[in-house]
Amino acid sequence: MSSFPPLAESARLRYATFFYLYFMQGIPSGFALTALANYLIGRGLPAAAVGSFVSIVGLPWILQLVWGPFIDRYRYSVVGHYKHWIVLTQWAAAGASLVLLVVQDPAVQTGLLGTLFFAHSVVASVQDASVDAMAILLTPERERGRVNAFMRGGLLLGISFGAAALSVVLHRYGFRVAVGVQSALLVIFSLLFFVTKLHRTDPLLPRFGRPATGGSRAEEWSLRHLFSQLGAALINPLSLRIFGVIGLSYLSFAVFIRSLNFYLIRTLHWSDQDLSILTGGWGSLTTLAVVFAGGYLADRLGPVRLQIRVLLVLAFFLIGFNVLLFTVTNRTLITAGLLFWGIADPLYSIAAFPILMTLCRKEIAGSQFTAYMALINLSDIGGAYASGWLLEVVPGPLLGLSAGLVLLILLGWLARLQNKEEAV
Repeated sequence: MSSFPPLAESARLRYATFFYLYFMQGIPSGFALTALANYLIGRGLPAAAVGSFVSIVGLPWILQLVWGPFIDRYRYSVVGHYKHWIVLTQWAAAGASLVLLVVQDPAVQTGLLGTLFFAHSVVASVQDASVDAMAILLTPERERGRVNAFMRGGLLLGISFGAAALSVVLHRYGFRVAVGVQSALLVIFSLLFFVTKLHRTDPLLPRFGRPATGGSRAEEWSLRHLFSQLGAALINPLSLRIFGVIGLSYLSFAVFIRSLNFYLIRTLHWSDQDLSILTGGWGSLTTLAVVFAGGYLADRLGPVRLQIRVLLVLAFFLIGFNVLLFTVTNRTLITAGLLFWGIADPLYSIAAFPILMTLCRKEIAGSQFTAYMALINLSDIGGAYASGWLLEVVPGPLLGLSAGLVLLILLGWLARLQNKEEAV
């Protein structure tokens, strides 16, 4: 029997569970997209090749648009709604991580490396979609800001571990040892969630079935109907306007950070290991504190007002920081900028995600929120891919400056939407 109280009855356990579920999702992300991406830049691979690797790793996350309706349609299990999806994909993700051990030299076998990480991302994206759906199902609206803070905080800590700790392991002990550490952690957290119940009467052993009293209306809908409802929700004019701001913001973030990493390693000759440690290590506790405070503010101040304030700060930061990069190479100033970005980017997510949760229609909430996450991932992948090619002809600071100007334009657009807050 599980020694934990059920998630439905304990807010603290919900916060802790969503924290570590996102922590385990963040580890491979930080390892692949920061530690390995910087490692490949340091080994001399062209910017376009590194951008393509990042895009390949992130591509399956766009497929969440497809996974969402399937997960909602077959969400019932005797172990609790959505839990069977999470359990199965957690173990599949751990297995996919172990397969990475066949890679001998990641800088030489980039094709194989990208293919195997692509496979891992496929099952991890299903896991992420299932966790998001379960979060919406179990979390009261009054807690959504705080829950998103714990989710984002867990993801950040996982990314930090994958970027910093696994970068050290990668350089000191080799790629295969780093993969072994990652895989062991995925197994440990998979075991922890396996013994966690959603409701007191849920058994631990997963199996598919139907409730004796009959399922909910959503469980009786066809996939065609779910996809139709999802499409209608996504093209709703208000949804399009609100998500347009959020999606373009994340695209701008991706262009900035990818161009900055390349500029620091190739132009200013920073060590890729030092950059990975800085990006993923120093300031993590401060970032977590700010993220948790942001979750509280999102619940008290309102996510739309918080979003406007954060976007204003980020726009002026990107403009000022990238203008500075044209003339300044001082490591201390650049480090301060990187540490600030580690706080600012996640804080924007704490404001944006509750807005997207509130946009979701009750009948397809899991599918709709998952679709938004897929589109955000598309924005991130598009930014990484575009920056990889643009860096061949455009200096990194100029790309970052352009990203800041885009944020200013989006800020004006968002300010006009502020009176829509009550509608979302």
